Amino acid sequence: MLKDLLMEEKAVKQGNFVLTSGKTSNYYVDIKDACARPQILKEIVFEITKKLNARNVAGVELGAVPILVGVAYEMKIPYLIIRKEARHGMKKLLIGNVEPGMEVNIIEDVVTTGNSVLKAVKLLRENGCVVTRAITVVDREEGGYELLKENGVELIPLVRLKEIFKN
Repeated sequence: MLKDLLMEEKAVKQGNFVLTSGKTSNYYVDIKDACARPQILKEIVFEITKKLNARNVAGVELGAVPILVGVAYEMKIPYLIIRKEARHGMKKLLIGNVEPGMEVNIIEDVVTTGNSVLKAVKLLRENGCVVTRAITVVDREEGGYELLKENGVELIPLVRLKEIFKN
């Protein structure tokens, strides 16, 4: 079970952390390090592939990228990487081929407030994509589900934080 693998890998760290959302927390769910372990990445990819309802996937750099590539490879479907800011080269925010009307599921490592996913949804929609589902490894259950629902996106977590702390 994925929750057990994450606990064995000590993916939940105790301490004082500032999250991407700007919130502070006394724990951090580190899916990035956990995904560096092939058996955990394989399990995450396996679980996500069962929840897809689109033929394209997208994710925000950096945390979602290994998961995104694994899912796309396993399903033999295209993927899009969403940059947080335009940088060098083509200065694009979207890496990959975007076609108007393409249906996309967003993949995320951890959702807290949902703002990062919502920003990705808006960018994809501005580029003509249809986005109605986001799949996250862990939902910290701090408002992300509700925010995304208000914006027409179903958030599907593989693990909810309450399940991790249930033990």
